[in-house]
Amino acid sequence: MNKLLLAFILSFTLISCGSKKRIASHSPASGPVKKSSSYRYDPVPTATRVADYALDFQGTRYKYGGTTKKGMDCSGLIYTSFLSENIRLPRVSRDMAKEGRSLHANEINVGDLLFFQTNKNKNVINHVGLVVELVPGSVNFVHSTTSRGVIVSSLNEHYWNDAFIIAKRVF
Repeated sequence: MNKLLLAFILSFTLISCGSKKRIASHSPASGPVKKSSSYRYDPVPTATRVADYALDFQGTRYKYGGTTKKGMDCSGLIYTSFLSENIRLPRVSRDMAKEGRSLHANEINVGDLLFFQTNKNKNVINHVGLVVELVPGSVNFVHSTTSRGVIVSSLNEHYWNDAFIIAKRVF
């Protein structure tokens, strides 16, 4: 119930806080996001650079423990992307979730981390994504999945919305 409420508030906030400027949506269905973008307000330049670096790995296959174009896991993608700006994070998603400050849905921006619990049998964070785009009604994030490798997904997708635990900012 809380996650549905969060999705409603997030969607309402994104729609109601928009400017008159039209922004083309780069949802996962409309093709890959090439550069990070923001709908509400401009992210700090470091956040944009980290997001753009992570987006360069789109299409990279999944590899447990991977941190290169040959193969990447979810926390490896985040770890490597932040390291490109000399920001050292823990290597494991559940440890990354201990860093930074927690965000309300209306504070999420490009460069923020989204943490997920995808294994309902274990009460532990086991997946992380990096926000790369905010468009009306959608928070898009780059991450590495076991089935499709590094892709951009939307927090509005039922699977990801159900698994969502917390958003954090480390900048």
